[in-house]
Amino acid sequence: MTAALLPALILSQPALAQTPQAQTPWAPIDPARMSAAMRTLASDSFAGRAPATAGEAKTVAWLIAQYRAIGLEPGGEHGGWTQVVPLVRTRIGTPARLDVTIGGAATPLAPGKDIYLSTLVPDARIRIDGAPLVFVGYGVHAPERGWDDYKGVDLKGKVAVFLVNDPDFDARPGEPVAGRFGGRTMTYYGRWTYKYEEAARRGAIAALIVHDTPGASYPWTTVIAPGGEAFDIARTGTADRPVPLQGWLQGDAAARLFARAGLDLAALRVRARDPAFRPVTLPGAAFTADIPVSVAHLQSRNVIGKLTGTRHPDETVMFGAHWDAFGTGVDAQGRPVIRRGAIDDGSGIAAILEIARAFKAGPRPERTVMFAAWTAEERGLLGSSWYAAHPLAPLARTAANFTIDVLQMAGPSRNVFVIGAGQDSVQDDFATAARAQGRVAQPEAKPERGAFYRADHLPFARAGVPVLAVMDMAGFPDLQTGGTAAGAAWLKAYMECYHQACDAWSPALDTRGAAEDAALVYRVGRDLAFSHAWPHWKAGSEFAAIRAASAAERGGN
Repeated sequence: MTAALLPALILSQPALAQTPQAQTPWAPIDPARMSAAMRTLASDSFAGRAPATAGEAKTVAWLIAQYRAIGLEPGGEHGGWTQVVPLVRTRIGTPARLDVTIGGAATPLAPGKDIYLSTLVPDARIRIDGAPLVFVGYGVHAPERGWDDYKGVDLKGKVAVFLVNDPDFDARPGEPVAGRFGGRTMTYYGRWTYKYEEAARRGAIAALIVHDTPGASYPWTTVIAPGGEAFDIARTGTADRPVPLQGWLQGDAAARLFARAGLDLAALRVRARDPAFRPVTLPGAAFTADIPVSVAHLQSRNVIGKLTGTRHPDETVMFGAHWDAFGTGVDAQGRPVIRRGAIDDGSGIAAILEIARAFKAGPRPERTVMFAAWTAEERGLLGSSWYAAHPLAPLARTAANFTIDVLQMAGPSRNVFVIGAGQDSVQDDFATAARAQGRVAQPEAKPERGAFYRADHLPFARAGVPVLAVMDMAGFPDLQTGGTAAGAAWLKAYMECYHQACDAWSPALDTRGAAEDAALVYRVGRDLAFSHAWPHWKAGSEFAAIRAASAAERGGN
């Protein structure tokens, strides 16, 4: 964030150290020390902290030094501080051919204009020769909600075409689907990642999502921004092999394509909101692609410290944030820049370090407490996903995961946001602790954007671990100085710098509000660390059944 955007909104950092910590709502968290950590992480020498770069080496070494200075124990592999995360980076090249043939006439699909494609499969070339296209509605299979868009239709060797978001996102009152998927609050079934995963499970050769800005919550320009580059964790075997080709169809281009096949996409959207919907094959349509792919195999690292519990060392409470940002690049004018990630997620790392200090300064916790700095969050939650697939502490006996990703820099506030409100009991504990802090916990402002499915807590939720995510960009902070108007101004200024070079450290950043949030997370986590209680998912959560399957490992809880 540029300093020019901020002085009228927030206080200057030097005043922070003058306030006695014992009298503040952020005790035992130190706002000035959080600011110093963010300043270091966003400095030139860290080069934007991109995975598998010199910036990573600098970041990992600094994090290990911080863990050691705090007095943590190594929590990584083989008695060390890190967990190796093997990555694959792919980049789609210029297609030799990319079109849909209908009635013998081929219609080219222009990359970036009509279609956006990427792949997570590390093959040097993708070839699809005349594959049928099947419209599968929202692509949702949710038995617990009485919903199945597939109806047993075989997708092997075919191209699946989906709508974005949930079946009830556009539902009108009285429609059969209304409210079945939480209304405009997105479930995991609405995320594009789920749709690609389901297509892969069903043997599709490609998966394409029809883009619309309200359903996706971002414009077409955001879809095409990665330029065909994608990252994935390295996979072995074929059991979880991704769909070979994945991407998006621009909305108008999709409507024209359906019309050429004699179908009305607008009418199909309505039909797809009925539980009786059945997949529709585009008559006579055949998808062909011949695309080169560049592949690189990389290694990155999660950095993990811990404090071993005194009474229940085999039970874990985990705190995490991601250390990576976007590295170096060029701006819209072609000038070299560093995308520093001071707030995203230097603020989260700063909070995790402070929480670790608070635990170390107090009595030894009864449960083991882990502190994780994840890699490659910005590339698709890859570091946390690798850990969830290769845990260093049993996930069935992990009481909760606390994830911090983007804290506000505008000073003390009267509110804090709950991401994905209503999912589990940890969120209830968080709301109770907020009241004790003199604040109000509020649901995120736009749950249809699916923020609950976009941060490093998600792999743990998908493994059944109850989670709490704290993300201050989820609404307008109600600041003690200036109220929600000032909070809205801060958020607007920050969003102009989101994932940009101006997400940089400035002495004008007021970390007191961020420290309040960190203290709040610490207090909820501390209660769990000094107990034998097991948080639970709420009835109706898509993750409840996963946790229930491992209840015997927790004595039936």
